[in-house]
Amino acid sequence: MAHRYAIIVAGGRGLRMGADLPKQFLPLRGEPVLMHTLRQFAPEVEELILVLPAEQQDLWRELCAEHHFTLPHRITTGGATRFDSVRSGLSELPAEGLVAVHDGVRPLVSRTLIRRTFEVAEETGAALPACPVTDSLRFLGEDDTNEAVDRAHYRAVQTPQTFDLERLHRAYEQPFSPQFTDDASVYEAAGLGTITLVEGEETNIKLTTPRDLLLADLLLD
Repeated sequence: MAHRYAIIVAGGRGLRMGADLPKQFLPLRGEPVLMHTLRQFAPEVEELILVLPAEQQDLWRELCAEHHFTLPHRITTGGATRFDSVRSGLSELPAEGLVAVHDGVRPLVSRTLIRRTFEVAEETGAALPACPVTDSLRFLGEDDTNEAVDRAHYRAVQTPQTFDLERLHRAYEQPFSPQFTDDASVYEAAGLGTITLVEGEETNIKLTTPRDLLLADLLLD
């Protein structure tokens, strides 16, 4: 079995949360959100890389001391974009193995989903969790026109997005593009092969608003 690593990207400021703290540090069941996220990955990987902005790292260390959080992880400094932050995380990892890249504010990801993405990535090179879209969708044209589209052809993408490590290193050698919205789009643009979809989880929500934080607290039950 290939060596397994995880990069946890946590660079948000949490403006939509309306809080003084960045959203990854907000309390969830008495602990910062980020601690829940790291704890889910720790049993599944050999090394955890946490990518944080330089100005948040001292606060994170203070929170770890306050909550007696001793789970092993390595901190590296994020960049101006998510692309830069993931590239920084990759620089801490070897050339071979498998790597899962995950949003720090998705603390409810299950270990089952983490393992599934690693297994699929080992077979195919790239695994992407995704869920069916339940809302009706419309396409907006440049001239303010709009039209209905078939939602059966679309999926909502989640993390962890998991890859063959050597291929992802190569993908992140290319220059940044505004079209890079996630790691799968970077991988795809590099022409490194197809991306295999795996079934995501409705509970694997990204915490963006105060309502999300309340929902996460309920889902932990």
